[in-house]
Amino acid sequence: MRICDILLAVAIVGIVLALTACGEEPLLSEVSFSTDLITPNADHDNDVLVITYNLARSAKVSIYFEDGDGNRYYFRDRVHHAPSVEGPYQIYFSGVVEGYVLSGEQFEGFEVKKRVLRDGMYTWTVEAIGAEGVTEQVTGTLTIADADTALPELRGFSVYPPVFTPNRDSISDRATINVDLKKDVEELTVYLMGDDGVRHHVEWRETVTRLNEAGWHEFDYDAGVDHGADPPPDGTYTVTMQARDAVGQWTEANGTLTIKNGGVPRAYILNGEVKWSAGTVPLGDTLYFTLTVDNDSGVPLRTSGPPPGTVYDSDQNYATLGEYEQSGAFRVGIHCETSPLDHPWRWAIGGPDDLVVDDAGHLYLPAWGRALVTGGIRFVEVVEARNPQYCYASLIHEDVEISLVNFRVDPVFLRVQVP
Repeated sequence: MRICDILLAVAIVGIVLALTACGEEPLLSEVSFSTDLITPNADHDNDVLVITYNLARSAKVSIYFEDGDGNRYYFRDRVHHAPSVEGPYQIYFSGVVEGYVLSGEQFEGFEVKKRVLRDGMYTWTVEAIGAEGVTEQVTGTLTIADADTALPELRGFSVYPPVFTPNRDSISDRATINVDLKKDVEELTVYLMGDDGVRHHVEWRETVTRLNEAGWHEFDYDAGVDHGADPPPDGTYTVTMQARDAVGQWTEANGTLTIKNGGVPRAYILNGEVKWSAGTVPLGDTLYFTLTVDNDSGVPLRTSGPPPGTVYDSDQNYATLGEYEQSGAFRVGIHCETSPLDHPWRWAIGGPDDLVVDDAGHLYLPAWGRALVTGGIRFVEVVEARNPQYCYASLIHEDVEISLVNFRVDPVFLRVQVP
């Protein structure tokens, strides 16, 4: 073939390629709305339409609506999509767009994240922006009628106390999350989020209004500790409450909550061992005990007196010494079968050298700490019908529990000798 023929063939191929490029398929095509009128009020009648569009190439897609005053409301804002493959894209639209606030409206304490369009006629636009920057649009009109525009308002949202210590010591163990919900909703959720972006969903006990119903809601939050679950790590968290109604409108309220000294307390009588001074004591003499309390957890254990070393008369009890039960406090208790009260003789789980004191004067055995506890009971009376009798030690979490592993530990079969 002559050189001129080769050049002519190359020129023809170039012209064909150029013509092919000029006839490139449109970026955006087959755009349609399945209806030009919807009534978004969750009555299951004409609530939803289908938006259809085809993309020849990857593009950022926006779908928005403009009212007669030129206000723009976005349903999708520059969302990246790959080219259509098996068929055009289809998206359901229920009249709900990104949150907006009308002139003169004030929503204190919460945000409107998603909101239904109000009744009226709108110009819709489906817009695609290709990688090369080319923009293509298709427009039409849509009428909204009988829309349920009442928002699920979250009024009076609050979190108290601001600093929360979920460790079952009965001091700031619970946080209360309050809100006045102004509309029945499909979903009402609460979660904590820290700086790491991890969500900790709140497990709470509804105490006033039934879940999802309009009215005053009070959520009692224990961070899961009451169920034996470890709470979120110590730190400051954003507390988020979200409400979504049947239409799809979505509101959100936010506050903060600081978790401090959180954790599940785990304590034991070390090795389940109690050293008793004797198995027989004369009437008027004292039975002594020695044991070790092991704090096998990362949280401090609150306790109260009397201190180790205290000796009771058998007709006394902790209340006669002015040391009443304190919810959440750990104490060592001794019980005998003829005791008139449950574990009438009790002691703190450590002495001055073992315990630390907080700003309010509460005593704590530090995390992972151990303490030797001693004490005694002077037997000043005897019940002959139960002599001898079993006596045993327990580690009591007052008003909370006596775990099975810490109940009736290392019993002694005790005889009180009567002259």
